[in-house]
Amino acid sequence: MDQLIIIGASGHGKVVADIARLCGYKRIDFLDDNQGIKNCGTYKVIGQVNDFKKFINDLTCFFVAIGNNKIRKQFQNEIEALGGRIGTLIHPDAVVANDVQIGRGSVLMAGTVINSGAIIGTGCIINTASSVDHDCKIGEFVHIAVGAHLSGSVKIQEVTWIGAGATVSNNINICGNCLIGAGAVVVEDIITEGVYIGVPAKYQRICL
Repeated sequence: MDQLIIIGASGHGKVVADIARLCGYKRIDFLDDNQGIKNCGTYKVIGQVNDFKKFINDLTCFFVAIGNNKIRKQFQNEIEALGGRIGTLIHPDAVVANDVQIGRGSVLMAGTVINSGAIIGTGCIINTASSVDHDCKIGEFVHIAVGAHLSGSVKIQEVTWIGAGATVSNNINICGNCLIGAGAVVVEDIITEGVYIGVPAKYQRICL
């Protein structure tokens, strides 16, 4: 692909754009609904989000750089439903085993480590210096935040957020629609949707 159009002109979007540059995209542009934003880093904002329909062609790829898991899922599904191509971005300094599976629309940022047998679903964010150990199964539109670590054979279901610096012990299952707080340590399966914080992580409230 010659052109990448990134949905979401934010700090996260700037990091995504830099990874795209390192991956060899020749032209990078942004779409964002905030009409007061004209640039994202060194890249231009060329329209609003719904303008993506104008750019669907064989030479353009899209990437949804929105941190909110549910909103990212909404936009990526809409783009794909109308025939848009979704890119996958892997920073050159990520360490990825050769048998890892990575879904479309996912990003692996600098310093990430993804070990053998891991599966990363569609639309995931594996953020800076985080790790996903052997045989983990990461569902669609999950965010593993900066410096979070998943031990071996962890399973995380759709649209869950693992907060910055959190640790998940081996063989743990975490259900969908959860938020694991920054620095939390998960040592037991989580089967109820909600917000979990602390060491060890305990249920706090429903996840809005």
